[in-house]
Amino acid sequence: MCAAGHCFDFSHDGYVNLLQPQDKRSRTPGDPAEAVAARRRLHDRGLSLPLLEGIAAMVPMQAGDNLLDVGCGEGFYAGNLALRFGAHAWGVDLSTPAVRAAARRYPASNWLIANADRFLPYASARFRVVLSVTARLHPGEFRRVLRADGKLLVAVPAPDDLVELRGPGPNRITRVVEMLEPLFEMEEQHCIRASAALDADAVRDVQVAIYRPMQTEAARPMQLTFSLHAGLFRPR
Repeated sequence: MCAAGHCFDFSHDGYVNLLQPQDKRSRTPGDPAEAVAARRRLHDRGLSLPLLEGIAAMVPMQAGDNLLDVGCGEGFYAGNLALRFGAHAWGVDLSTPAVRAAARRYPASNWLIANADRFLPYASARFRVVLSVTARLHPGEFRRVLRADGKLLVAVPAPDDLVELRGPGPNRITRVVEMLEPLFEMEEQHCIRASAALDADAVRDVQVAIYRPMQTEAARPMQLTFSLHAGLFRPR
């Protein structure tokens, strides 16, 4: 029960579902189960560890801090950052399969199904760090739930992310800075890169994870670049 007297039931897997019918644009919103499973297999291969290390080096966290991951997916970043720093992590995502996977893998953290595009169901000034990794942005809600001395870390695919599969991409960080500028000021930015030789199964998982299932029949071993452009922001 919360301070306002509302009661919430935890699922058998340990997450809370606050998604309302009006929050759904489809019967199964968010990442589908096959994309979640593919992404988890890639994490388990260790392909995301360099990206995690780069983000961990930017996030100013210490034991006991509260971290919110908006668009947490299967919980890889929030769950591992909480374990590394001894922090308390919360994650919110629209996808039931993703949140279920997060709750099963990282039971010590807190996982919630909700539409973060509408609002974040957390108290104001609740978090020391807010994290958004390749997810949609809601600057006003980020600022509301972040402490005055908190930090916002946003990571988006860099132009060379998976360039071997989909060609060069746009410079998304410029748009991120424009969206956040009224409420946040950038402190630092880094491009975090890793490259790996993948077998056909791993390439197929990458294709499924980025919603390119029509290409999975043609999956073949190849070298792939994984690249994030990350910015650390402070509230204005």
